[in-house]
Amino acid sequence: MNTLFWFRRDLRLFSNEALIEALNNGAKQAIFFICEKQWQQHNAAPIQIDLLKRRLNYIREQLAQYAIELHIFDAPYFDDCESALLSFCDKHQVEHVIANKEYELNEVNRDAQILAKCDDKNITFTLYEGDVIAPVGSVKNQSNEMYKVFTPFKKQWLKQHQDTHFSLLPWPLKKQPINNNAQAIKSDGSSEKWPVDDESLATIVDNFICDKLSSYDEQRDIPSIKGTSGLSPYLALGIISPKQLLVNIQNRYPDILTTSKSKTFTWVNELIWREFYRHLIAQFPKLSRGDNFNEKYNGVKWRKNEAEFKAWCEGKTGYPLVDAAMRQLVQTGWMHNRLRMVVASFLTKHLLIDWREGEQFFMQHLIDGDLASNNGGWQWAASTGCDAQPYFRVFNPITQSERFDPNGKFIRKYLPELEKVPDKHIHFPHAYLASIGADKQCYWPAIVDHKAARERAIAAFKG
Repeated sequence: MNTLFWFRRDLRLFSNEALIEALNNGAKQAIFFICEKQWQQHNAAPIQIDLLKRRLNYIREQLAQYAIELHIFDAPYFDDCESALLSFCDKHQVEHVIANKEYELNEVNRDAQILAKCDDKNITFTLYEGDVIAPVGSVKNQSNEMYKVFTPFKKQWLKQHQDTHFSLLPWPLKKQPINNNAQAIKSDGSSEKWPVDDESLATIVDNFICDKLSSYDEQRDIPSIKGTSGLSPYLALGIISPKQLLVNIQNRYPDILTTSKSKTFTWVNELIWREFYRHLIAQFPKLSRGDNFNEKYNGVKWRKNEAEFKAWCEGKTGYPLVDAAMRQLVQTGWMHNRLRMVVASFLTKHLLIDWREGEQFFMQHLIDGDLASNNGGWQWAASTGCDAQPYFRVFNPITQSERFDPNGKFIRKYLPELEKVPDKHIHFPHAYLASIGADKQCYWPAIVDHKAARERAIAAFKG
């Protein structure tokens, strides 16, 4: 049977069971569609698209060493994928198309339409669960329903997998290079600080697991140090798989899934959160449409204030930790995880601006933008989501700053205008700046008072 593999957000050769199955079925060709217009509609960040294109160029070169040709076509919208795929199948007598599932609503609808067309043409279309460890729908409660709270989901997830020592399928081919004269996809280089070759990625993964995993619990909330894994952009594009990471962790910590109360487990817990959000977005399509998960809060009257939203986007709120975090995002395409919670809480609670506006801005700038996790994180902060923080919990950006950036090292990196402010004043420097007669243009006045904003948010959610 003439088999074709369709790459999506699974841009890896190894730890890709669907690809290996295609190769075992004799596949000599693979395909990828560049859907620029669709990606724009989905608010994909330019830096993420650049990373994707750089990885595509690398993948094509690697596949050529195994006599596999990767065809890359422009298909502006998902609807254009159907005709392009079927045309390719007709031209190359393809009888079987293999791909990995995507769980967002537009992607699910695209695949359903293509499946129907493939059936009409007697082409087999097989989808694998390549982006999760536990297949979507496999972690259910006693009523055979999806969990709506994370902790019992995690307990059931662990119960189903704690006796499993995961492994990866072996690579089935030997190198037999073919001519690869394909022109490289144009890239503007904005993601160049993020390597895309497998050798560099293997080193990054090994260094994290060997050197940082055991201290992740203590260092993950400190934005001035590199205490996180830095792997989120690669997970978002499927350059690295969650199963691959778990295999590597189990090789060093064989009992990791039975020691969930240990500090070493903390990062694995983040992988399970990722699973939770993926299962949710597959089970509840309304999340892809931007609906509140908790309909109880559909009546919250969000404020429309373009000036305050602009100040938040530009890092000019007058709260140094919030402003430094937003500048980190705009300048680098990435933001520390603790700070994502702080700035999301500030937008939705202090400014009472709709979480959807923040979610969109994040997607437009994040190199690791991912609808399931981004939606889950924003609805958690806004108290509208599944297992979200209670509405009366409002992060205090000053105490968050004092706790997680006590000496202002991170703040000063992105707010150089505050470089000479003493540590004890760095977290809210307005009184100090006034006392030394600093020009108000040196740093912006706070656009909202914390106490008043908190009371306003609680009243809005109660109403």
